[in-house]
Amino acid sequence: MSDVIMPQLGETVADGTVTKWFKSVGDDVIRGEPLFEVSTDKVDTEIPAPCDGVLTAILVKEGSTVDVGTTLCVIGGEGEAVTAPAKVAVSTTPTPLTTAPRVARSEVVTGEKLSPVVRRLLSEHGLSAEQVNGTGPNGRITRDDVLAFASKAPEVQATGVVAPLSPVVRRLLSDHQIDAATITGTGPDGRITRRDVESAISGGGKSATAQRSGDEVIPFTKIRRLTAEHMVRSKATSAHTLMVKEIDFENVEAVRRARGQEFKDQEGFALTYLPFSALATLAALRDYPHLNASVGDNELIIHHDLNLGIAVDLDADGLVVPVLRGADQLSLREMARSIRDVATRARTKKLSVEDLARGTFTITNPGPFGTLLTGAVINQPQVAILSTDGVSRKPVVVTSAQGEESIAIHSTGMLALTFDHRAIDGAYAARFLVRMGEILSTRDWASEL
Repeated sequence: MSDVIMPQLGETVADGTVTKWFKSVGDDVIRGEPLFEVSTDKVDTEIPAPCDGVLTAILVKEGSTVDVGTTLCVIGGEGEAVTAPAKVAVSTTPTPLTTAPRVARSEVVTGEKLSPVVRRLLSEHGLSAEQVNGTGPNGRITRDDVLAFASKAPEVQATGVVAPLSPVVRRLLSDHQIDAATITGTGPDGRITRRDVESAISGGGKSATAQRSGDEVIPFTKIRRLTAEHMVRSKATSAHTLMVKEIDFENVEAVRRARGQEFKDQEGFALTYLPFSALATLAALRDYPHLNASVGDNELIIHHDLNLGIAVDLDADGLVVPVLRGADQLSLREMARSIRDVATRARTKKLSVEDLARGTFTITNPGPFGTLLTGAVINQPQVAILSTDGVSRKPVVVTSAQGEESIAIHSTGMLALTFDHRAIDGAYAARFLVRMGEILSTRDWASEL
C-alpha cells in the first residue's frame, strides 16, 4: 500500500489545490499515468501515479487546498480493501466556521500565531484576522479557515446563496475582474470550475482594463502579483548589497565576430554574450562557493550542485526563473541552446514544475536593451543574483607584454552582483567578480564551439 502526498511544487510553494481527479476509487492505476491535477501559485500540472495498483481511497476533495506533504490518496495492491472515498465534488452545504473552541483574539492574531501563508491569504482577500474564526489548535486560524470565509462571504453578501469557489477559480475571477454571478457553473451541483472561467475569459468576459477618473486601471495578473510578492519578501529578508565591476569582453567579442555567423547558420539563433557569462559565472562559483548557497537558521548552506536560474521576462506580466540543473557540465554551445530553450518555453507557457525548482544561483540579463547597470533583487532563498548589462564599444587602455600602454577600442560591459550581506562580505564578492573578469578575458572560448 502506498500513500500519495501533495508534492513540493517549487522551492517557495507551501501548498497546492487539487483541481481534478482523473481516477475514481476502485480504478486500476498504472505508474506514470495522470492521477490528479494540482494548481499552485506558480504552475498548473498533472501529477502521475507513483506506482501500479488500485486506487483504494481518495482523502482530499477537488477544490481543496492542502499543505505540501498532505496524504491525498492511497494506492493498494489487487485484493486490498477499498475505503469509502471522500466525495470528490465539493458540497454546496455551508461548512460551519466555528467548530472549535476559541481563545482570546489577542492570543490568535499576533504575528507569531499566524503562518506566512495565512497572512498572505488574509492580505490577498482584503480580510483581517478578526473576521475569521479559527478552527486550528487553540483556535488558531488555518489556511482553510481563510479560504472558507473568503469563498463564502462575497457570494452571501451579493446573492444570499453560498456557492464555494476553489482558490484557482477565485484567482482567475480576480485576475480578469469577472463577477462569479455572470458565470454558469458546469461542475458538480452547479459549481463554477476553472474551465468555466477560462471559457468566459476567451468569450469576452469583463475587460481586465477599466477606466477610473481618466486613469487606466490594469489589474495585476497572477504572475505579476506573485512576482511583486516575491520581490517584496526578498527585500525584507536579505541584506541586499550591490557591487559592480566593468569587464573587458574583447576576448568574447573576437569569438563572436569570427564564429557568430557560422553558429547562427547551424543553430538558427544568434550567439549572444549570455552563454559566455553564464559559464564564467559557474566557473567562478566553484572558486567562491559561498555565493552558491542559501541562509538557514544562523547558518550558511552551501550547495555543491550548480543549478543556474535564468530570469526570463514575460513582458508586462512579470518574470519566471527556469533552472538549468548541473549547468557547469554544459559546453558553450549546449549552454546557448539550453538558455534559448527555457526562454522559449517560458514565453509559450510550456515550462513544467521541475523546470522552476532547485535553483542555486540566478542570472538576469537586461543587457540586450543596452542597460548600464542593474541592481537586481535576490531570488530567494539564494544569496546572490548577477545582472549582465549592456556591452558596448569604447576606448580602453591596453598594456602590451613589454609593459607599453596604448589606446584600443574594446567591447566592455558591467557585471552587477547583488549579494546578501548576511552570507558574505564585500571582499569575497569583489574577488568573485575579479575572477569572472579573468575567465571572460582569458579563456579559450573558440575551442568550446
